[in-house]
Amino acid sequence: MRFFVTNKRAGKNPASLLALAIALATGTAVSMVAAAEPAYAQKKKKKKEEEPKAEYSKEFIAAYQPLQEIVNAEGNDTTGAAALIPGLLALTNSADEKMVAGNAIYNIGIKSDDRSRQLDGMKLMLSSGKVQADQVGRFNFISYQLANSAGDFPTARNYLQAAIDANFTTTNVTADSMRIAMSESYFSEGNNKGGLDYLSQAIAQRKAAGLAVDESWYRRGLSVAYNNQIQPDVYDFVIGWIEDYSSQDNWRDAINIARNLGTFSQPEMLDLMRLGYRLDTFSGKQEYIEYVDAADPRRLPKEVETVIENGYATGRASRDDIFLADSLSTAKSRIASDRADLPALERDARSSSAGLRTVVAAGDAFLSYGQPAKASEFYAKSLTIPGVDTAQVLTRLGIAQADTGDYGAAQETFAKVEGKRAAIARLWAAYAAEKAAPPAPSVVPASPAAPASVAADAAS
Repeated sequence: MRFFVTNKRAGKNPASLLALAIALATGTAVSMVAAAEPAYAQKKKKKKEEEPKAEYSKEFIAAYQPLQEIVNAEGNDTTGAAALIPGLLALTNSADEKMVAGNAIYNIGIKSDDRSRQLDGMKLMLSSGKVQADQVGRFNFISYQLANSAGDFPTARNYLQAAIDANFTTTNVTADSMRIAMSESYFSEGNNKGGLDYLSQAIAQRKAAGLAVDESWYRRGLSVAYNNQIQPDVYDFVIGWIEDYSSQDNWRDAINIARNLGTFSQPEMLDLMRLGYRLDTFSGKQEYIEYVDAADPRRLPKEVETVIENGYATGRASRDDIFLADSLSTAKSRIASDRADLPALERDARSSSAGLRTVVAAGDAFLSYGQPAKASEFYAKSLTIPGVDTAQVLTRLGIAQADTGDYGAAQETFAKVEGKRAAIARLWAAYAAEKAAPPAPSVVPASPAAPASVAADAAS
């Protein structure tokens, strides 16, 4: 909806021209500040204590009056206005002249539905310094809307920031919604990184002030970063999101994002799927297949058996899936001999002359059999041996520490992981942080118990 003022008695009512109602995109309207009309500003004041006389030159008044008549005429006919504006601008010098000239140009833009003209008028009025202090934010917000609709995003952001700085709000426009609009401005011009950076800063500011962050902020940043594969930004939003809005569904999405974005090898995928299993996020047989494929029933038979049996018990994996059935058969055939080898493996790994492969294998075996304390011991030892895959061992050391309940140490360990595994480690660190200080049950469902492979029977 557009608003403009019709004044049948323009020559007799000096303030009416500037009582202009501006329609905001928010659906609200406000009247602009009234100011002395140039034709009347030259009259002498009756009292010395009245406000200072507005400053208009005779030349300005002569150029202004024809445009004034077009503005005040009935209807939307603005014929001739475009030809008059350059001459008026050439004679516009004082702050008062800028204010009324800008007002007239804006009004012409309203009548002609010319947003570019409206913005020109707004720019002139704001540059005059005559806009009332309580209206500066509103004028800047309108200017932002006009520049934004024209695709001039840098200019639009300048005006929007000025509106934010002036604490402008309405019933439908809040400070938070304007910050979202700021990030959307960057996205609209294709500057996705700029928009993500702005949104990240806005989130950090709210958190620093002890204020809640709306979930839509995380989801918007996550959507843009994911669709454009902007890393590590996508994980910044993922971690913030699951920290503030932890749920089984959100965790599932977070893990799937990592699965889809990462080009992970089997060892890396194994540790990601281990996290999903501990959080009980598996929704169908595909997750079980990926877990089993990464674990390999020949290497980690007990862990594979536990995972497949969980899939069968929950109904998420069907017994007629050939891959899972064959893997379970292979795993069961190897568990007895695998367990029998554990004491010797433990002895050899503790030897001062133990090689890297033996020590890491001991850590992997005991982690798989649900003995995380021993796994931690061997992973820590392997980190002192030359040639170790530091990122992999640190990841698994952190998992073992989390499984023992030492969540603080786990977070410190995960923070040291670099390279491709960094994303996986960040998710694990968030899991450890959540386990260390779980949110209220009414907000976040209790995490499922660790899988049987992590809660081993000591007798076994």
